[in-house]
Amino acid sequence: MNERIQELAVQAGFLNKDEESIEYFAELIVQECVEQILTGVRTNPPEAAPPELIQTLVRRIQRHFGVE
Repeated sequence: MNERIQELAVQAGFLNKDEESIEYFAELIVQECVEQILTGVRTNPPEAAPPELIQTLVRRIQRHFGVE
């Protein structure tokens, strides 16, 4: 499991949860973050950054949580 996910699971009190459940929860959170970035870009195009930057942000979030 990604070290950061482990730290967040401990912080959230998920000590007794199985690793698979925690990883699935992390994937859902990352998907939601990615969707929020993409939705913001679609709904606010004049303020949106170049597409390459958006994809870089998406990849960074995914890598950070180890759920690419």
